[in-house]
Amino acid sequence: MMGGSGSKGKGYWPFSGSGGGDEPVKDGQEQSLARVRSIRNTTPFVFTRRSSLYFDEDGDLAHEFYEETVVTKNGRKKAKLKRIHKNLIPQGIIKLDHPCIHVDFPVVICEV
Repeated sequence: MMGGSGSKGKGYWPFSGSGGGDEPVKDGQEQSLARVRSIRNTTPFVFTRRSSLYFDEDGDLAHEFYEETVVTKNGRKKAKLKRIHKNLIPQGIIKLDHPCIHVDFPVVICEV
């Protein structure tokens, strides 16, 4: 699927009556009723998300960790930063300060 991280392409559509388009096409009235029913059952807001931060061995929290290494080349010492990939623990699921609207919510919020 091009250009999206939404769940629509994976066959899961949380805000409609059908799972992924496997049902026959309904007329407009039945489809709008299914949409109203499903919106009552699910909320368009997202309250948590997966964090992109990691803890290192010392308990520090950051997106990336580097260690300074000294490289000797042609008799000269040069300091380089080497990215650390091992022994990092993801922060996990975090609660958002204020709720956001789900990216797959199928209602126009504002028209210009």
